[in-house]
Amino acid sequence: MIGRIKEQDELNRLYERNQSDFVVIYGRRRVGKTYLVNNTFRGRYAFHHTGLSPVNEKGEKVTLNDQLESFYLSLQMYGMKKSAKPSSWLEAFFMLKKLLTEKDDGSKQVVFIDELPWMDTKRSRFITAFEEFYNGWCNERGNIMLIVCGSANSWIQNKLISNKGGLYNRITHKIKLLPFTLRECEEYFLSQNIQFSRYDITQSYMVFGGVPYYLGYMDGRLSLAQNIDRILFDENPLLKGEYDNLFTSAFDKPTKTREIVEFLFEKGIGYTRSEIAGKFKDVSGSELNKILASLEESDFLIKYIPFADGKREEKYRLSDPYCLTYLNFIKGKRNRENFWQHNVNSSVLNIWRGLAFENVCYLHYPQIKKALEINGVEASMSMWIKEKSDDSEGTQIDLLIDRADNVVNLCELKFYSGEFSVDYNYEEKMRTRDRLVMEKISRKKVVRNTLVTTYGLKKNSYSGIFVNVITLDDLFA
Repeated sequence: MIGRIKEQDELNRLYERNQSDFVVIYGRRRVGKTYLVNNTFRGRYAFHHTGLSPVNEKGEKVTLNDQLESFYLSLQMYGMKKSAKPSSWLEAFFMLKKLLTEKDDGSKQVVFIDELPWMDTKRSRFITAFEEFYNGWCNERGNIMLIVCGSANSWIQNKLISNKGGLYNRITHKIKLLPFTLRECEEYFLSQNIQFSRYDITQSYMVFGGVPYYLGYMDGRLSLAQNIDRILFDENPLLKGEYDNLFTSAFDKPTKTREIVEFLFEKGIGYTRSEIAGKFKDVSGSELNKILASLEESDFLIKYIPFADGKREEKYRLSDPYCLTYLNFIKGKRNRENFWQHNVNSSVLNIWRGLAFENVCYLHYPQIKKALEINGVEASMSMWIKEKSDDSEGTQIDLLIDRADNVVNLCELKFYSGEFSVDYNYEEKMRTRDRLVMEKISRKKVVRNTLVTTYGLKKNSYSGIFVNVITLDDLFA
C-alpha cells in the first residue's frame, strides 16, 4: 500500500475496537478511496455495495428504483434469500439489518458502502433511512464497522460531516485521502517497474498531480512525453471525458462549479471570495461557500492571504494539476495529436514548466518547511505581487514564508535542467525585492532569500544572495 500505510493502520485499529464505528472516507475523485478499503478488508466484508453513477451509459438519469434494485442484488450476493424487491430505502436497510443479524457470529461486521452520495436520488428519503440504520441499529449492536465513501465531497460535507440532524456527531472517524506526494509517485512508479528520473517524475506531477488512477495509465516502455500524448492527446486519449466527469460525478452543482474553476484559472494568483461573488452574482452567498469548500476538500484549490495586504482577505488559487493542464492545453483546442512530443523543448512548454513548478512547490509546502528545519515553527505560506508605479518599483515573490521565529523566507522557484546560476542583474533584482519586503515587515524580522530548484545553485560571486537552497531531493523527502 504505497502512501496509505497510516490510513490502513488506522482502519485496522478501528476494526479491533470493541464497539461500533462509523467511518467516512473522502477525497478527490480517482484518489484511491475504494482501493484503500478493498485492500484493507477484502475477504472480511459482511456486506459491500457501490451506488450507481447518477447517469447511465445512455446518458439517462438513474432513478430511485434503479438504485434500490442494485442494492437488492448486492444483498443477494452476500447471502440474502430472494424476496420481493424493496420499494423504499427504509425497507432496503431493513433487509440489510436482517441479513447482518443472520450472519452475526459475534465478530466485527464490516459494512462498506461505496459512492454513497450517488444513492441519494431526488425525493428518495435516503438520508432518513440511512440515519435510522446507523443510529437505530448499528450503534446499538456494538460490532458494526460501517465505512462509507464517495467522490461527491460536497454531499459528504453537507449531509454527513456537517449534518445537524440524526447523524450529528455520529461519525467516529474521518479520513481525508490526499493525492500522492512526489516521493509516493516515485515509489508507485518503482513498484510498477517504470523508470523515470526525478526530473521527469516532477514533470509528470505537473501534468497529472499525485492522482493514482492517472498514474496507473503510465506505460514503462514509453518516455514521459509519449505517455502524456497517449493519455491526453491521442485521437482517442485514455482520459477522454475525464474533465467533465470530475464535475458531474463529484459536485452538487457541477456546471457552476466548473465555471468557478475556469474563472480561477484566468488568474494565477487567484481571486478573493468577494471577487468570485462579483463574477457569479447568480450564486447565493451560502451556495458559493459550499462550492468553494467542496473544491478545497477535493484538493482543487488552495487558500492563502496575500502578503502586505492590509485587508488580509483570503485568495483562492486553482491548484489541481490535471485541471490546470486540461485548461492550458486541451480545452477548446483541436488537432493536438503528439502535441507533447512535438513541443517537448519548445518555449510554450518551457514557460508552462516554470509556472507548473511553482504549483508543485505550493503542494509540497510541508517538504519545504522540513528542508528549512522549521516543522515546529508556526508559519504561513503566501505570495506577493507589487505592481510598478510612478514612485516605486514592482516585484513578484513566488512563495513567501512568514515565520513566528522572526524570519521571512523569500522563495524563488526555478525549474531548470541543470544548476541555477545567478548573475549581476539577477542579484540586483533580488536586493531590490528584499528592500521592498523589509519596508512591509516588522523591524524585528529578517529576510532570507531561499532558492527552490531542481539541481541546486551554481557557485559564483553572486550566488551568496541565497541563504538557503532546496532541491528536488528535498521535495522528494
